[in-house]
Amino acid sequence: IMGIFKSGRVVVVLAGRYAGRKAIVVKATDDGTKEKKFGHAIIAGIDRYPRKVTKGSSKEKIEKRTKIKPFLKVVNYGHIMPTRYTVDIELKKLIDENTFVGENRSNTRKEIKKIFEEKYKNQTAKNDKKAAGLQYFYNKLRF
Repeated sequence: IMGIFKSGRVVVVLAGRYAGRKAIVVKATDDGTKEKKFGHAIIAGIDRYPRKVTKGSSKEKIEKRTKIKPFLKVVNYGHIMPTRYTVDIELKKLIDENTFVGENRSNTRKEIKKIFEEKYKNQTAKNDKKAAGLQYFYNKLRF
C-alpha cells in the first residue's frame, strides 16, 4: 500500500472535517517521523469547489464562480484513499517544515489558492491523461 501515495496523486479524504474532498499528495512519509509514528502524507486539497459556468456568463460571474478554497493537512494513510488519477501541480517547493507553524499556514494556503485557480482557468482538452486527472480533481465528488 505504501508505494501508491507518490506526490501528485489525487486522493479522496475519508475522515474528519474534509471527508469526501479531493486532495493532491504533496509529500508522502511511509515510515513516519519521531512525532508521527505512522505512515502519513501532507496533502493540499479543495475545501470549496469551483461552480459551474456557462457560455453566457458575464466576466464578473465567471470570476466569482471559479474561486476555490483550498486546505492543507497532514493525514494518516488510513484516512485517505488513492484514486487512479495523478496531476502535475508542483506544490513541493511551497511546503516545508515550517508550513504548519503560525502565520505560515495561511500564507501557504493563499499561494496554493493562486496555483489551483490558475490551473483551473487554464485547463486544456480532455484527451490526455494528466488533463483527465485535473478534470477529476476539480469536480466535486458526488455521493
